[in-house]
Amino acid sequence: MEAPEIPGGYPDLTASQLDLIRERSTETVVDPGATVANAGDVDFDFMLVESGDLEVVRLAAFGLPEQIMAIFGPGSFLGELDMLTGQAAMFSARMPAGGVIQRMPRPVFRQLMSDAPELSDIILKAFMARREFLRTSEAALSVQIVGGALSAETLELRNWATRLSMPHTWLDVETDDGFRILKSFGLDVTDLPVVITRTAILRDATPNVLAHELGLAYRSVPGKVYDLVVVGGGPAGLAAAVYGASEGLGTLVLEGVAAGGQAGASARIENYLGFPSGLAGAELTAKALVQAQKFGAEIKSPFAVTSLRMADDLVVTLSDGSEVSARSIVIASGAHYRKLSLERWEDFEGNGIYYAATELEARAYGMHGPQVAVIGGANSAGQAALFLASRGSRVRLVVRADDLGIEMSSYLATRILADSRIELHLGTEVVGVDGGDRLDSIVLANKIRGTRESVPCTGLFCFIGAVPATSWLEGVLLDRSGFILTDIDLPETQPRDSFGLLGRQPLAFETSIPGLFAAGDVRHGSMKRIAAAVGEGSSAIRSVHQAIGK
Repeated sequence: MEAPEIPGGYPDLTASQLDLIRERSTETVVDPGATVANAGDVDFDFMLVESGDLEVVRLAAFGLPEQIMAIFGPGSFLGELDMLTGQAAMFSARMPAGGVIQRMPRPVFRQLMSDAPELSDIILKAFMARREFLRTSEAALSVQIVGGALSAETLELRNWATRLSMPHTWLDVETDDGFRILKSFGLDVTDLPVVITRTAILRDATPNVLAHELGLAYRSVPGKVYDLVVVGGGPAGLAAAVYGASEGLGTLVLEGVAAGGQAGASARIENYLGFPSGLAGAELTAKALVQAQKFGAEIKSPFAVTSLRMADDLVVTLSDGSEVSARSIVIASGAHYRKLSLERWEDFEGNGIYYAATELEARAYGMHGPQVAVIGGANSAGQAALFLASRGSRVRLVVRADDLGIEMSSYLATRILADSRIELHLGTEVVGVDGGDRLDSIVLANKIRGTRESVPCTGLFCFIGAVPATSWLEGVLLDRSGFILTDIDLPETQPRDSFGLLGRQPLAFETSIPGLFAAGDVRHGSMKRIAAAVGEGSSAIRSVHQAIGK
């Protein structure tokens, strides 16, 4: 039987590369029909096939038949990105006719990826190709999310899975297929959202619950102290993770919502150096995640940090009560989206009101009408308006200022003014939202003309800025707006006294607490741009090395 076609998924290794793997592995003889890995395994080995054929198979379960997903012959290696992410195995592996394999424990495999860059690149490219195959083939049925198209809870699950490039399928409960699968398991709408994995059926599922089921949750190790903990998985946090892990620091990233932060929700980024055609925020996030994990960084979401304290080391507490110790911490928690204080606003969040404009949101509202509105006058609002218009919507861009060019880059403003699908409302605010179970209209107030009007709207996309995510911090000096003060912006008095005992001044990006750093949007004085956040996150690592002497 031939292996399925996975472009780039079956690289040929040279004799010397095969020897590199063998040197760090243990040869194992496999009996005919024996299983070498099971779906749901959290700790599994990297495997090289010496003789025989190794089948990766989805065993029959939860209404899906058994199916062979891939076959690896002599000279091939098993695995995909779950070897780096720590995700539980999605499938089982067996050798029908038996054979011989080389097994390498995951910690040894990670060291190999660091020590052999040429081989590492080949393996990584194959892993990425295989992950893309899993995402776009029938293999994606191995994780099925069942819920409503306009359910905020369902959208949260889908967004989390998408940001992690996790193979999954979404079934709308309002369609025949979605309703049928729900009933086949004896479930009803009160159980939604439901997630069906290879090993369990999760009712009232949340990203946190699914993370635990898939082996992606943070697992506390007694006595473990990380060199670096990064709080926040946006551009600044991911940059810190890449540079910290690549320079040998034991690195953990804790993200409270979904990897990528606000940048991950951007439909298109056109002013990022090196990408003249632009790139989607989700694409940037996916590449950064793989890059950080390649170097050994652990990335866990959604795990919110709720407090910080000083002991022998710095200690953060997670929302589940577990604690993580670190020699240094980079706070890159970014900011929370601002909302309008309007009646029924919260009723429509995730059900007509969104804080991102990606394919997920576009599909959600696109099924229920083409009339949408975007609030905001900065680049994120402009990109959202253009993206939504390109998906066939009639877009109202609602800007409080009288001039579109006050906050928006000129290239975006020019495009918007030239796009007949976008209706510009300057000097205007949204002062009301209305609908039944779903948003269907908004009220616009124009301060120039002194008018108010109710207009149809099935999707309202809010880009009116954000407030720093620092409410969990105590004992750290902030400015009046809640942004974190660092290095030269710290006052000359008391905070600097804490550095006197160390015989030094605060380092670049260091806060009022030694060893605690801040980067990106959460930092006072930062430039609110993705490239700037990446630069701050990576630059902060130099100071981390100086602070911990490693």
